[in-house]
Formats: sequence, structure tokens, C-alpha cells
Amino acid sequence: MSFLAVLLALIVEQLRPLPQGNPVHEALIDWARWTARNFDAGREHHAWVVWAVTVFTPALLTWGVFELLHHQSLLLALGFNLLILYLTLGFRQFSHYFTDIRDALEQGDEDRARRVLQEWRHLDASELPRTELLRHVIEHALLAAHRHVFGVFFWFVLGSALGLGPVGAVVYRMSDFCARYWAFKIRAETAPVNGALMLRSQAAFAVLDHVPARLTAAGFAVVGNFEEAVDCWRQHAGLWQQSNDGILLSAAAGACGVSLGGADAPALSLGTFAVALPGEEAVGGQGSTPGAPPALSHLRTVVGLVWRSMVLWMMLLALLSLANRLG
Repeated sequence: MSFLAVLLALIVEQLRPLPQGNPVHEALIDWARWTARNFDAGREHHAWVVWAVTVFTPALLTWGVFELLHHQSLLLALGFNLLILYLTLGFRQFSHYFTDIRDALEQGDEDRARRVLQEWRHLDASELPRTELLRHVIEHALLAAHRHVFGVFFWFVLGSALGLGPVGAVVYRMSDFCARYWAFKIRAETAPVNGALMLRSQAAFAVLDHVPARLTAAGFAVVGNFEEAVDCWRQHAGLWQQSNDGILLSAAAGACGVSLGGADAPALSLGTFAVALPGEEAVGGQGSTPGAPPALSHLRTVVGLVWRSMVLWMMLLALLSLANRLG
């Protein structure tokens, strides 16, 4: 059932992606504000309370609904899995930005490409050299593909294997949301905010993302240049402050033969939360990996890398599902 649910969710999400500012996104913002307002008294240990309530309450509700539907009908349970995956997966939530940037660069409209990158990641791309512009596009696209697709994919499959239905996908996406939400709150608001909320939510997400990030990096190595990906992973993952990001980006750099890493682009002054939220993570490295300077051709290489990785993991899931049936 896991394979079928993932396949159908990917198809539906491609055909009808969730729009920006959708009711689910707005509800999550309201929910995070409510939990912080009611459970955070400003002390460090309250940060874990706020995080746990924010993340696990939706997960427990999801588990309860799944169990109820599963006892009624396998078809209803499949439909619920499909709904949750549709809400948590997000290929099209970032891919249209990537496509618009690539199309603009192919047409020679570099100014438009910079505007789209600013809208997408809330970075000041106006003064970036062309190679740096391409590097930021590649890095953010790779991280978005992992967090919106491969990470959700891993936790959904694990949760399903444990009989929890789509709970794993909800926990992963809620944890990612909290890490970005509190990073924004610390930066954007002048009122006092418990800084531990950002630190604890980011630490929790780093733990949840530990295995998925390495599996995604391994997938990039398998479907790309394996030797270069593994060597780059081993030698240069430490360039990034966030170890999960470093492993993912260094492996992708080696797999594609492109140089990644370097200083972050300047952040724009923060506007509304709905606009600023997707671009809160900083991914700059303390140096660059070996490889060719980022060029327009590498954008297509990255797209191919992501899709081949998706096919690889879907094939493995299909084989596991078949073996489970036959066993």
C-alpha cells in the first residue's frame, strides 16, 4: 500500500499542486502561534514542550484517523494516506521556481532569474555574479527536493512499516516547519522571543533528518558519478555548518561534477511571514567543493539527478512491497 500511495500522491501533486498561501499553510502558522502563546513561558525547557505539542498533536490526530479508517476499509486507509502525502510532499511547491529561473536564464533574461530567486528564497540576488546565482539555485533546489520529497518519503515508508500509517510524514514535515518558523520569528520580530525555540526545533529536525539526508546523498551517488560523489562526501561535507546539508550537497556536487559551497547571499529585509518562511535556512559553506563552476547546463543535470534518484527509491520500494506480498 505504501508504494501505491506514494505513486498516486506524486502524480496528483504534479497535476494539481497546492497553491501558495493555501488554508493548510495558514492553519499551520496559526497553530504554531497558538502553541507558543499558551505553552512557552520563556524558559529553556519550555521550548521542548512547545515543540512536542506543535509536532506531535497533529501526528497523534493523524494516527487516530488512520486507525479508525484502517479498521473500516483498506481503501479508506489508502485514500487517507494519499491525502496526507499530498499535503506533505511538495515537488511542485518549489519546482516551478526552479523552472522559471532556468527558462529565464535560457532566454537571456538574467534580471528576471534574480527576481524569481529573491521571491523564492528571500535572498538579495541583485549583485550576485552569474556563477553564484546558479550555485544558489542549485543548492536550494537540492535541499528543497530532499526536504519536500525524499525526507517525507523515508519517514512515510518507515511509519507505514511500523503500522503507523502516514504519521512519520507528518512528524517530519511538522519538524521542518517548526525549524523554519522559529528561525523566522527570531529574525523578524522585535518583541522578545524565546531563542531556545529556534535552537531546539532545529536540533530536533537535524536528528529526524540524519538518516534521510544520508540516504538521499547515497541515492545521488548511485545515480550520478559514484566515485566522485563518495570522495566529495568524505572530503568536503565539513564545509557546511549543518552536517546534514553538507553531506547532501557535497555528494550532489560530486555526482554532478559541479562546484558548490561558498558564502550565503545577503538576506532581504523580512516581509510577511508567508513570503519569508520558505527561505529561512542558510546553506553557505566555508569553502567550495572541487568541480566545474556552476553553469546553465548544470541545472538540467541537477533535474536529471533528482528524477533518477526518485526512480531509484520508487523501484526499491516496489521491490520491497513485492517481497512483502510474496513472503
